[in-house]
Amino acid sequence: MGDTATDRNTKHANRSARRDIEHVDCVISGGGPAGIVAGLLLARGGVKVVVLEKHEDFFRDFRGDTIHPSTLRLLDELGLYHEFARIAHRRVEGVTLTGRSGEDILLTDFTRLNLPHPFMTIAPQRDFLNLLAKAGEDEPNFDLRMGVEATSLIWDDDRVVGLRAQNSTVAEAAPPTEVEFRAPLVIAADGRWSKARAEAGLSMRELPSTIDVWWFRIDTEAVLPDSVAPRGV
Repeated sequence: MGDTATDRNTKHANRSARRDIEHVDCVISGGGPAGIVAGLLLARGGVKVVVLEKHEDFFRDFRGDTIHPSTLRLLDELGLYHEFARIAHRRVEGVTLTGRSGEDILLTDFTRLNLPHPFMTIAPQRDFLNLLAKAGEDEPNFDLRMGVEATSLIWDDDRVVGLRAQNSTVAEAAPPTEVEFRAPLVIAADGRWSKARAEAGLSMRELPSTIDVWWFRIDTEAVLPDSVAPRGV
């Protein structure tokens, strides 16, 4: 005999009611570069950290494939630069702009920076994130949860004391798992349209820009210069 509508509703209610509670020192919403690096630094400092990333993996295109000299220095300090150097990347030492008469105008010369790596790189962000995630696996205090999305803040009066989260991709027959992460420190690193920031009522200062950048990729076998050369339209 098949399930009645009442039976199905009861099962759904039971499935929805399943919730676990975990206690950590810090929970971070968002497993991008900011969230994972913050978690890695805190974990190495002895802080028990959980980083939540709603996607199952990093295999997708991102807008931010540039890694700047200051970030390369941070990778050095984390002991990860040599691992990063093995990733296929393009080294960029300057930014040039073509003038009206066709001549190249040097806007930025990274080689003049007094830094260990005076250049910028362009590398697939998914490779960069996988490198950081692998480094986190070696830290006992670092826990990256892929496929887990933060859904709301947990409040105690007017103080945030954690995050609620659930599996972002759940099979039809599998019970949805909801977890409450109780933590004295909650970091919102879930992007420009951050749910956590909006729920906390934190204001955001928007800086105007006089230009828009159309970023795209073209397969080529040409030898590229060691500079970024934007073109105006």
